[in-house]
Amino acid sequence: MSLAGYVPNAIYFSSLHLNPVLVQVGPFALRWYSLAYIAGILLGWLYLVRLLDENAAPMTREHANALVTWATAGIVIGGRLAYVLFYDFATYLAHPLNVLRLWAGGMSFHGGALGVAIAIFLFARRHRLDWLRIIDYVAMSAPIGLFLGRLANFVNGELWGRPTTLPWGIVFPGAGPLPRHPSQLYEAMLEGPLLFAMLWCLFRFTGARRRPGLLCGAFVLGYGVFRFLVEFVREPDQQLVAFAVHSGLHMGQWLCVPMILGGSWLVLRAVLTPAPTCTRHPAPDR
Repeated sequence: MSLAGYVPNAIYFSSLHLNPVLVQVGPFALRWYSLAYIAGILLGWLYLVRLLDENAAPMTREHANALVTWATAGIVIGGRLAYVLFYDFATYLAHPLNVLRLWAGGMSFHGGALGVAIAIFLFARRHRLDWLRIIDYVAMSAPIGLFLGRLANFVNGELWGRPTTLPWGIVFPGAGPLPRHPSQLYEAMLEGPLLFAMLWCLFRFTGARRRPGLLCGAFVLGYGVFRFLVEFVREPDQQLVAFAVHSGLHMGQWLCVPMILGGSWLVLRAVLTPAPTCTRHPAPDR
């Protein structure tokens, strides 16, 4: 059965009337992608603060207020550097100043996650806190940002999937005449609401919050599995098509392998280790 026969009945991205730019005043443009990052960090912080009101919290609200700056820096620096190194190194090697053009896009979740982990480690060490338990609580908020980020990818009409005959296939601009999987929406739902619900159930109905590394491990494992699976229907970045053909997997899948292994190890370690006694901590030094 030919895919071309489905094109007349496909959903055309242009018919959705989505504009990547929310507001433009002269040369200044506020894009949905940028707003997704801002909203993800803000809503994630608000959710984190609410979780800290529960029993066995690893830090205070004052700690969370100070941590948000560190985490934001980790997201931006780690996400950008990982994209440069793993997704388009040749281009940035030829034009190194383009690394600073954050508004042009180009971020990697894997790098952002590593950047946040390093930032939390440094923050916890400075304030003498249990960094693994802090990561557990921060991981609870991560699906919010992932959901908004993938929706922004869809609004941008980027990171589309492979050709499909399914009735919800979309013809994206610049992706040829065939309808494709809206892989951005697949990731948005799996890495957003579903992963959020899984972590919430662990937090609410089990003793996961008292087992360092369990919530973080569940998040890392869940994200790794969901992203690995969606990559099968996602079109690799143009500059990485040859890599995917020769290696057998997309770059995103290779980067998910250590996440799946590391997440599994964290979960097993947390389950097999007796839960420690958790106490609240004083506010950070001024």
